[in-house]
Amino acid sequence: MKHDVVTIVSGLPRSGTSMMMRMLEAGGMQVLIDGIRTADEDNPRGYYEFERVKQIEHDQSWLKDAKGKAVKMVSALLEHLPRDYTYKLIFMRRKMEEILASQKQMLIKRGDPANTVSPEKMKDLFRQHLRVVEAWIDQQPNIEVIYVSYNKILEDPVEQVKRVNQFLGNILNVENMVSVVDKTLYRQRR
Repeated sequence: MKHDVVTIVSGLPRSGTSMMMRMLEAGGMQVLIDGIRTADEDNPRGYYEFERVKQIEHDQSWLKDAKGKAVKMVSALLEHLPRDYTYKLIFMRRKMEEILASQKQMLIKRGDPANTVSPEKMKDLFRQHLRVVEAWIDQQPNIEVIYVSYNKILEDPVEQVKRVNQFLGNILNVENMVSVVDKTLYRQRR
């Protein structure tokens, strides 16, 4: 992989982005994280976030530090990526029912209202969001994307890791990446 490319790990919340960041780090890729959001019961291995990502609409100066590294970004922010960079996008997918169940459990544990929107309405909103985001990605000449299923990683981690490694130019240690996959953290099965 070229050192001037920014690798973005994205997807819906609770879709496996933190796990993918851990896998990339274990495989030998540098990750851009700040450690502000620490591990908790919902993500016991850590969130792998970089807070400045959330300000990308107004502050893109941090991207120069992301070249040659991986950084996590929620899918709603992708549209703010400046066009003067080249990106490799690893877009995580997960069964929608599992995402919704995981999100609900996380909100309940935090004491936040979990049922302000019905599960069916939330599913429709997420699916509509994904259609818009994926159509946008298809129109970006500076973004190369691979779609990776969280569920398939758990079923066959070696095959999925090989796909990711090939996408990134065969620069990563596949065995180390596979060793990060922890099926005991797969709690919202549907």
